[in-house]
Parts: sequence; C-alpha cells; structure tokens
Amino acid sequence: MKNYEGLFLIKPEFEAEELKTLYQSIQDIVKKHKGEIENAEEWGKKPLSFKIGKNKEALYYLLKFKIDPDQVKGLNTELTLNESIIRVMLTKA
Repeated sequence: MKNYEGLFLIKPEFEAEELKTLYQSIQDIVKKHKGEIENAEEWGKKPLSFKIGKNKEALYYLLKFKIDPDQVKGLNTELTLNESIIRVMLTKA
C-alpha cells in the first residue's frame, strides 16, 4: 500500500449536516476500494481561480489515505461520478 492524498472541490451550497454525510461517503468509497484513511481536513470555502461550470467558489476537503496502486483508477472513476464533487485530484504523497 502506498500513501496518497485526495483533494476534493465540492459544490459550495451544502449545509453542515449534508457536508458531513458527503465527507463520510467519500471516506466510505476509499474504504470500499480497500484504502485506509489516515487524516481528513476541511479547508472551508475558497474562491476558485476560474469558474468551473457555474461555480466561482468551492469547499475544499483534503483526505490522506493508504491504498493499493491497482485500486486508484477505479477509486478516481467512482469519485469523479459523484455530482456533488466539482474536481478530484489524487496524488502520491
């Protein structure tokens, strides 16, 4: 297993309870792909450098986890299909 970081840009219109549910679903997807969560950080709402769709700002969420490199492609695909997430960036740490 290798260390990865996932940075997620999430649509800004969510309430606190909805965000907790979304963050949990992101973690559940990582666990479903046999990943181990190490750390999760909420960075809050920040403006985007350029518009993505109709969004001028996004909620930033950083997730540090360990996962088998063979699982990353499927994980990225499943996370990208979530309509609440504007962008997903997975990188090796």
